[in-house]
Amino acid sequence: MTEVGTMGRIAQPRTAAAPASARQVARRGAILRAAAELGAEAEFERVQMADLAARAGVALGTLYRYFPSKTEVFATLFQEEIGAFTAQRWESPGADDPVECVGRNLAALNVALLRSPRLCSAMLRATADAYMSEPPPQELWLESESALTRAILDTLGVGDPGPADQDPVILLVYTWWGVLTSSLSRRMSPDRAARELRLAASLILAGHAR
Repeated sequence: MTEVGTMGRIAQPRTAAAPASARQVARRGAILRAAAELGAEAEFERVQMADLAARAGVALGTLYRYFPSKTEVFATLFQEEIGAFTAQRWESPGADDPVECVGRNLAALNVALLRSPRLCSAMLRATADAYMSEPPPQELWLESESALTRAILDTLGVGDPGPADQDPVILLVYTWWGVLTSSLSRRMSPDRAARELRLAASLILAGHAR
C-alpha cells in the first residue's frame, strides 16, 4: 500500500526487445503468425495477449518482452504484411510509366489486405493507436524508410531521395491509408478505390511521370 503523502510510481513505457538469435527470431515470427490467425478469427477487442501467447506457443512473459501491448503486435504485423507484399508482389514498371505502376501496386496492396477484412481492421486500428500514442513510436510505418515508401521511391527510380522526393511520397501514402480505410468500411467500391489511387498517384507524383 502506498503511504499517505507518498506518490506512487508512474509506469514508464517499455521498449520492445529486439530478437538477437535465430530462436528469438522464430519466437517473434510465431507471435506475428498467431496474431494474423486470431485477428482474422475475432474482433480486435476480443483478442487477448494470453490468447496470442497460447496460439504462438510462447510464455506470456516472452510475448510481453517482444510486444509490450496488443497494439504493438498488430501495428508491427501491419508493417510486416506491407513489407512482405512489397518484397514479393510489388511489380516493377519495366517500360511502363512508373507513376502508373505505383498506382496499380497500391491498388493491388489494398486488394491483398482486404482479403481478410477483420484482420485488416485490427491492423489499421492498432497502427492508428500507435501513431497517436504519447510518446509516438521512434519509427512510423509511413516515414521515408518504411517498406511502402521505399518501394514507391524505387519504382520512381529515386535512389537518394531528398525532401522534394520524400514529401510527395508520404502524402501519397496518407492518401492510400484513407482509401484503404474507406474501402474497409465499404464506403468505396474496389473499382473506385483503384481509380482513386491511380488518380492520386498521377496528381501527387506528376513530376516523376515518364
